[in-house]
Amino acid sequence: MIFVQLFLTFFLIGAFTIGGGYAMLTLIEHMVVDVHGWITEAAFTDIVAISQMTPGPIGINSATYIGYSVLEGTGAGPAGCFLGSLVATTAVVLPSFLIVLALVKAYDRIKENAVFRDTMKMLRPTVIGLIGAAALVLILNVSFEGGYRVSVIEESFPDWQSWMILAAAFLAAWKWKVHPILIIVVAGFLGYLIY
Repeated sequence: MIFVQLFLTFFLIGAFTIGGGYAMLTLIEHMVVDVHGWITEAAFTDIVAISQMTPGPIGINSATYIGYSVLEGTGAGPAGCFLGSLVATTAVVLPSFLIVLALVKAYDRIKENAVFRDTMKMLRPTVIGLIGAAALVLILNVSFEGGYRVSVIEESFPDWQSWMILAAAFLAAWKWKVHPILIIVVAGFLGYLIY
């Protein structure tokens, strides 16, 4: 019965969360701490901290750890705890997988449609703008005060060395077509040497 509850809970979390793993955390906390009482608030905070430190999306990592903790709390052995992790992780990923699968099937049917192609062309500048806005938020701690007014709270990318690494990375990717992983490794090494 606990496996069914775990699956349904995390399937609903995966189905109704929009905005990625961090947006998912509030719903996960509500469901596993408040609604079901499977873990304590302190245990949830610890799980989130561990999920942030481990590779992978935080929402999926949290589901994995919570699935393990819930079964551990029922007195299950290592195999049961592993199965709890597997059930929670599968359930939280399954809605996105099914939606993407449906979109891929639909894409195959409409990719040659002129209206669809034109719509995709119109969306390209929007995507570039969203990526640029995300970069600004990371570079400058900004506050969007409604409309088009943006105020810089504080600069979090202040020194010239960081700007030089950014410029070199941009040129390496754009002009010389250097592989992105190599750029990340070299930029990380330079950052380590400088800072």
